[in-house]
Amino acid sequence: MPTVVFHKQGQVHTGDVAANTNLVVRAGIRQFPFPHLAYGCGMGKCGKCACRVLRGSEHLPPPNWKERQRLAERIEDGYRLACQIWVTHDIELAQSGPVPPVRRIPMPQRETGGQGDVCHSDEQAGAVPDRSG
Repeated sequence: MPTVVFHKQGQVHTGDVAANTNLVVRAGIRQFPFPHLAYGCGMGKCGKCACRVLRGSEHLPPPNWKERQRLAERIEDGYRLACQIWVTHDIELAQSGPVPPVRRIPMPQRETGGQGDVCHSDEQAGAVPDRSG
């Protein structure tokens, strides 16, 4: 049975869990780490369950696409989403609060006139200009 050590708000909580356990699922059914683990959607979208792995990361698979998208560079600091990992070995986690959303760079908007892209000249529209002139 893996042992989970969970740090939050200056307190340390320890509990044993069955192998191949998801901590958010356990918290959802009011088992350890409930009520200490903050969580939300359980699907990797909200980031409320973000934790820093202090020990045991070598037993976790690489972060999945949801974690890479949600946590971005915070993965390099040891953060993972508890809802996306299944505990198979002893692990030590710390949670300080939800990870703020990653700032996305807005894509430039293309000018449209309701009928697709707006062309600013006949040449852009594919018309052959009359150069016989």
